[in-house]
Amino acid sequence: MFFHNFKYTFKTLFKNKGLIFWTFAFPIILATLFNVAFLNITDSEKLHVMDIAVVNNDDYNNSKTFKIALKELSKNNKNKLFNISYVTKEEADELLDDNKIIGYLEIKDGKPYLTYFKNGINQTIFKYVIEEINEKSIIINETSNKDLSAIEVLKIYNEVETISSKNSKRINNISNKNLDYVMIEFYTLIAMTCLYGGILGMYAINQKLANMGNIGKRVSIAPTKKSVVIISSLLASYLTQLIGLTLLYGYTVFVLKINYGDNVGLIILLSIVGSLVGLALGTAVGSLIKTNENAKIGILIAITMMGCFLSGMMGITMKYVIDKNIPLLNKINPASMITDGLYSLYYYDTLERYWFNIISLIILALVLVTASILGLRRQKYDNI
Repeated sequence: MFFHNFKYTFKTLFKNKGLIFWTFAFPIILATLFNVAFLNITDSEKLHVMDIAVVNNDDYNNSKTFKIALKELSKNNKNKLFNISYVTKEEADELLDDNKIIGYLEIKDGKPYLTYFKNGINQTIFKYVIEEINEKSIIINETSNKDLSAIEVLKIYNEVETISSKNSKRINNISNKNLDYVMIEFYTLIAMTCLYGGILGMYAINQKLANMGNIGKRVSIAPTKKSVVIISSLLASYLTQLIGLTLLYGYTVFVLKINYGDNVGLIILLSIVGSLVGLALGTAVGSLIKTNENAKIGILIAITMMGCFLSGMMGITMKYVIDKNIPLLNKINPASMITDGLYSLYYYDTLERYWFNIISLIILALVLVTASILGLRRQKYDNI
């Protein structure tokens, strides 16, 4: 009977177009919209090659350190930082006036001087590189007769990648990992997909309630343990939910080329546990709220979307506002638990916070399941 009901529920779920849309199609549509909306923003924040000029005078030609360093930083490879025009001072001023370069370098009496019209991230990087080259040049001249090596120039490039776009402080460059604030949107999308699986659990429960339709009436009077029927139905719902989550991961990784990092196994584990909470939430709504099926779906979607909103889906600062002002709210919000667990895999060296969120999700699932069981036990009907 267990396998028969499992197979029947599984087929029924896939024949319901509304359920398939919300659990399979809707997350993929949102993922596509996120990718289109934020693609240009992501690209604009990566480190780009900058156009500069160098005054090609005798002082510059006599400065081997600057010549070697700038030559290395303008080579056509992955560490290229500058496109350099070697010109006279008058030509450099003209290029700057025409906004064709961000600034130019001039060596006078062995000292570097920079000229640019405005301050910005590119000008900050330019200034930082020249200062680093000059500092290393002084150290080399005082300690040995060697010139700046390509390895030392590469170190400068790596250090350049750590300049902040806001205050010029050093931060880790993560552009090559494709993990920026846009990834937060994909994290909340994963959380939403996990919780939207609750619609499947709620549908499975509604099918077994006598007050929700003829199928529930037949189940209620059938000589079969209700626990077997409910467990097999929920297991079929959970499997369907995991299939939808797998489709979302496959689409974002292989089609949208989203890089979730190195902790794929832990991300999958968190998603599995998050899906369990979604199923438990749907079961609780289906068994505890006394109304029709459409109203229950509306309530469940509202709860899910509100949780995703508070976790940062509609505005990445919202999660931090809640953490600061109402921290308890995010502690009981399953969407925040899922996204916070995903953040912790990147931002923290240890897994303590990750496992805290896993345990919190399991506890929340147990609470919701317990409430559902108690609610189902108390249900009685005067007639069927």
